[in-house]
Amino acid sequence: MSIYDADEEQQVEAIKDWWQANGKAVIIGVVVGIGGILGWRYYQDTQTTAQETASHGYTAIVSNIEAKGIDAAASAQEFIDNNDKTAYAVLTALQLAKVQIDADKLDDALTQLKWAQANTKDETLTPIIAYRTARVLAAQGDYDNAIKTVSDVKSEAWKARNQELMGDIYLLKGDKDAAMKAYTQAQQDGSTNQALQIKLDDLAK
Repeated sequence: MSIYDADEEQQVEAIKDWWQANGKAVIIGVVVGIGGILGWRYYQDTQTTAQETASHGYTAIVSNIEAKGIDAAASAQEFIDNNDKTAYAVLTALQLAKVQIDADKLDDALTQLKWAQANTKDETLTPIIAYRTARVLAAQGDYDNAIKTVSDVKSEAWKARNQELMGDIYLLKGDKDAAMKAYTQAQQDGSTNQALQIKLDDLAK
């Protein structure tokens, strides 16, 4: 027997010994691994199906809200409750809040906006929700909380718009000096709103 044959025989024996000691664990590991892959694929497929269902439902509910306004509130809320883990529920809450504001149901609108803010981490949506929340609070006369809500927004893209809103709120509150300061800051932050200069001119009279 050559050294190569001996080596090969030793390797075969070593493999047999290793397999007896570890074979069961390997089989279990492979089965678990395959199960994990299949489970993950099933989870992804389930999530995709859920998202597609929510997407179709969202399109239908928005059409219903646009057609019926506040009369679609019950069906919109049902959709939100049934899809509360999806972004579509947040978007529906914003749509519902809008028609509730139009119907002068400010408490209901505030509830929707606060729920939307608590259930999204989308950096595009959070400043929009805060802006609308502040406007509702101001309409309710809760000026301090309205100002705080706007002040807490850190988005650079919303700086000018939020400063102008703060000016509006200060004006409603009766603080003309603070309103002038906020309007001026909005202008310095790059606001292109033509109405802003009119507000500044009116305060300067």
